Amino acid sequence: MTDAELAAHLAEVAGRILIEVRESGMFQGKSLGKAGDETANQFLVHALREQRPDDGLLSEESKDTADRLSKKRVWIVDPVDGTREYGEARSDWAVHVALCIDGRPEIGAVALPGLGSVLRTDAPVALPEAAQTPRLVVSRTRPAKEAVAVAQTIGGELVAMGSAGAKAMAVVRGEAEIYLHTGGQYEWDSAAPAAVALAHGLHASRVDGSPLIYNQTDTYMPDLLICRPEWAPRVLDEVARLGD
Repeated sequence: MTDAELAAHLAEVAGRILIEVRESGMFQGKSLGKAGDETANQFLVHALREQRPDDGLLSEESKDTADRLSKKRVWIVDPVDGTREYGEARSDWAVHVALCIDGRPEIGAVALPGLGSVLRTDAPVALPEAAQTPRLVVSRTRPAKEAVAVAQTIGGELVAMGSAGAKAMAVVRGEAEIYLHTGGQYEWDSAAPAAVALAHGLHASRVDGSPLIYNQTDTYMPDLLICRPEWAPRVLDEVARLGD
């Protein structure tokens, strides 16, 4: 099984596990999110250690160690991206499985179990035609002020959505043109979405235009831009102007 096939398989199976945990009726509210996180994480971590024992591993739900820092190949996973949405039985949550090589998001898959979909780096699909009015996906509860300002400047429309993976995949799926985030994330929030976005020909970078680099000592990532390539120069320019 290739790395890309493994990433897609693990994301899909973890998604099925999460649906079963939710449908079991054993958990409600926050306990459902915790049960889903722990169960999916256990599966992903054990599977990766079994299938790729020599690679590094970083997961949101496992204690981080310095061991990964010496590795060329590091798997970065988020068992449930959008725990709140998962607990509310919404569709805008995701499972992230990425392989970063020398810090670059090279291979990955993002499962959207609520939609029965897995988007993957080894099977890119053609991007749908962009909307004439650019749509910017933003947080349901705390839209980034920079995204709001850019939307106003470029005449864009805000689309509220749950998890980071769901937002990034909305751009891949043609449901939005721009995902601009400045509220802070961690490596597991964007590694797989960035890999999938890049494989589909989208732009993915920090908001200053610099590349996304993973497997760092500090896993915090302040900002992210994933968008249609034709919008990247304008959005980057507008964000830079906001910072002046």
